[in-house]
Amino acid sequence: MTCRYLTYEDRKSIAALYADGVALADIASALGAHLATIYRELARGNTGELDGNGRSGYNAELAQRALQDSIKHRGRKKTANA
Repeated sequence: MTCRYLTYEDRKSIAALYADGVALADIASALGAHLATIYRELARGNTGELDGNGRSGYNAELAQRALQDSIKHRGRKKTANA
């Protein structure tokens, strides 16, 4: 496994596999990502509802928007004196 960012296509793959009831470890293996990455991604794209399998819902677009918003806020915090 290598360290890399998930793409939007990866997120759509996660959504499809997760909706089909595939185990998280199998999703991680299919994408070549660490299991912890999949858990963080599911938290990022959590819809707050349950899916058809009784698990927390996941939305790839919601996760992508959350990632883009977090990228905008990265970097040094501005202080009042600056």
